[in-house]
Amino acid sequence: MSVQVEKLERNMARLIVEVPAGDVEKAIQTAYQKMRRNINIHGFRKGKAPRQLIEKMYGKEVFYNDAIDEMLPKAYGDAVDECGEEIVSRPKIDIVQMESGKPFIFNAEVALKPEVTLGEYKGVQVEKVPVEVADEAVEAELLKERESNARTITVEDRPVADGDIVSLDFEGFVDGVPFEGGKGENYELTIGSGAFIPGFEEQLIGAQADTDLEVNVTFPEEYHAKDLAGKAALFKCRVNHIRVKELPEVDDEFAQEVSEFDTLEEYKADIRERLLKEKEEEAKRLKEDAVIEKIVEGAQMEIPDAMVEFQTEQLMDDFAQRMQMQGLSLEQYFQFSGMTEEQYRAQLQPRALQNIKSRLVLEAVAKAENLEATQEDIDAEMQKMADMYKMEAEKVKELFGDYQLEEMKKDLAIRKAVDLVRDAAVEA
Repeated sequence: MSVQVEKLERNMARLIVEVPAGDVEKAIQTAYQKMRRNINIHGFRKGKAPRQLIEKMYGKEVFYNDAIDEMLPKAYGDAVDECGEEIVSRPKIDIVQMESGKPFIFNAEVALKPEVTLGEYKGVQVEKVPVEVADEAVEAELLKERESNARTITVEDRPVADGDIVSLDFEGFVDGVPFEGGKGENYELTIGSGAFIPGFEEQLIGAQADTDLEVNVTFPEEYHAKDLAGKAALFKCRVNHIRVKELPEVDDEFAQEVSEFDTLEEYKADIRERLLKEKEEEAKRLKEDAVIEKIVEGAQMEIPDAMVEFQTEQLMDDFAQRMQMQGLSLEQYFQFSGMTEEQYRAQLQPRALQNIKSRLVLEAVAKAENLEATQEDIDAEMQKMADMYKMEAEKVKELFGDYQLEEMKKDLAIRKAVDLVRDAAVEA
């Protein structure tokens, strides 16, 4: 196999790949062996027709597409290894020649990793992030704990009030016709939460338990279901029961129930200390982000569009996996959010570009400072993963191939670069 590299503008390149005719013949024969089982020709048992006869009846090209599928992945992978370039995008493939008895030739247009010219990266000046915990923050944490330890009690001596939790049956109608998704039974709705269409929850205030009522609303013009947007709707509702949260008193007894401390003051001091640590970590992250942003601004690099497209696709894949873990497909998310895939992809592109630039400058800093992962660094990272997944470190090591290990080394070197530029920065 031969590979030529033609450099294009903006860090793009074209790989011109030629696969020997002998390999083409093997791929066509493999395609024939796979396809013949599904070909019926009069006079032959199914799957027994000779290749030459099939090609005569359907044309020599009958096996070409499958032969290309057989050759292309390995040929492209070998071409990437052979060309010696660092490729940072998916290839755009163009088949130049595919014919029996001749070499298979294709072009692969790819993005190459850009060169980075660093500017100032040590001693850059960033704004100091204050680290302090206000009394209001401690009180807010106490309120969260009260909420999580609240008990709900059923109310029977009064109608629905703001803040109540009602169990609700409902069915919605537009122009007298029920609409999809407009029906629910025993739905737990907190009045004032804003979970329903504007104006819906307010009309439940004053209703008694075990009573029926009608609620009239108008769907917002920007409502995600286009067939309902801007339309008037009538909901027939039944309030099954009313419940209210009963919050515990915040005192020493409360502190003893929810913590390891005997007094409320000790518990509040512990909350303050925890919040302070969180603030310190947040300030550290914000400082890192500000420093890296300054270094990126001072660096020079030319990012190919294909590289941004590839990073955007990776961000889309990550988001799809997170949605799947929550039981949603991307299609369902876009339906509920009222956003299209194209709109979301466009929102991701600036983040993709920033991610690319940040990593490139940090790799350049690591190279300039000769920062590398030591075996001790690698062992520590393996142990961290082992602890996280409750596995033995040796078992974790067995899961790492050469490629994964190299990626870990790069990531560890980048972390060292982050530490270096952050610690060298000047806070004003």
